[in-house]
Amino acid sequence: MRIQTHRSLKALGVRLIVLTAAVLATTGFGSGERLFAPSSDLWDMWSRHNPSSAKVIDHSLWDDFLARNIVRANGQPNSIDYGAVSGADRETLNQYINSLSQMPVHDLSQSSQKAFWINLYNALTVKVVIDHYPVKSIRDIDISPGLFADGPWGKPLITVEGQSVSLNDIEHRILRPIWRDPRIHYAVNCASIGCPDLADRAYRAETLDQQLDEAARRYVNSDRGVAFRGDQIIVSKIYDWFIEDFGGSEANVLAHLRRFADAPLLKKLEPITTLDEVQYNWALNDLRP
Repeated sequence: MRIQTHRSLKALGVRLIVLTAAVLATTGFGSGERLFAPSSDLWDMWSRHNPSSAKVIDHSLWDDFLARNIVRANGQPNSIDYGAVSGADRETLNQYINSLSQMPVHDLSQSSQKAFWINLYNALTVKVVIDHYPVKSIRDIDISPGLFADGPWGKPLITVEGQSVSLNDIEHRILRPIWRDPRIHYAVNCASIGCPDLADRAYRAETLDQQLDEAARRYVNSDRGVAFRGDQIIVSKIYDWFIEDFGGSEANVLAHLRRFADAPLLKKLEPITTLDEVQYNWALNDLRP
């Protein structure tokens, strides 16, 4: 009875959050939903690194999993047929995550650490979806602690160097505050259609800048990143939720978009001075409808 009451209260709390967001938010840029975006809050112990380290992390298991399970379609986000992931590939994924959990992170260079956390985030996200499939959205995986929590992001999913770590910890307490690189938002994947693509290969220290630039260009030049309705510009809610990471103002968001825009989009962006609407699709990046 106590468990059922807790679940009922949690469900009520989630509904209240959704209702409050709906009341506060508009479809315009700078909506009330920004109030619910996690802030960048440094977990200081993960700032330590070894600048002289030449250690190379083996990400081949993650490459193997992605090669067999990423589905690419022209004009569509990368998808995974979660329901068809084989037992052997699940084991490959588990082995990869286990190998990262045993990594001495503090003995890595900063670039290796950055790639480490991005790949770990993405592998854990895929695993948590597979473990709870079928779901229509990652937000339906309601395992985070707390009365008002939503989705899987707040639940510790792994232990690294003796520390329990959640997806929120990786993104908002490690990656964002340590590197202050807006391109991180194009690399970490939340298993949603509105999210930047799940990369079809592991991120690696030696090619990281190039990979992050490629990820940024793919998203910015897709309809999920920037779209137009007549003379109105519609951008991803990522630029609203995390505006501080993109320079803190609409003008700086636009400057960021222009940096990664291909020629056709750049021409459309030239006269734009304000952002009109935001969009995001939380449907699962599943091959199956």
